[in-house]
Amino acid sequence: MFSGALIANGSQLGRSKQDTQITRPSMLEELREQGVRITRQRRLLVGIIQDSPRHLDAFTLLNIAKQEDSDINLATVYRTLSLLKNRGLIDELDLMHLQGEKHYYEAKTSSDHCHMACFGCGAILEYASSAFEELKRQITTDSGFQIQVARLELGGLCEKCGKTKA
Repeated sequence: MFSGALIANGSQLGRSKQDTQITRPSMLEELREQGVRITRQRRLLVGIIQDSPRHLDAFTLLNIAKQEDSDINLATVYRTLSLLKNRGLIDELDLMHLQGEKHYYEAKTSSDHCHMACFGCGAILEYASSAFEELKRQITTDSGFQIQVARLELGGLCEKCGKTKA
């Protein structure tokens, strides 16, 4: 699929205009193709998730949405997140529980990637590599297990925090 490793801050993989090895399909188009009714509030929430440069929790998503639609409520946010998750359009992550028991959401990309959470500064980095894709192929070959979702979270120190701890 791709050579070398791709590393991004926040929820950036698949957003670069120059690097098209990993993409983020349009969630609205996917929902339309699946016959899902697109309400005004769904369109708003999907757009926020699709365009966010970072991983969002439900309350942050609600606060951003309220800036545009003061009538939106937490139940609508959770129903929309559930719809998107059940349709395979977003991933739900705990990101090493750096901020308590929060769950975070991000738009799925065309390739699985790992999340690295820094215990020092709280930064979240994304990591995609052909080695990860090869590991998934090897697991399937060795076990016969058909992987549909792969999530890997690593906790440690980012390069900056690692240098200050040394």
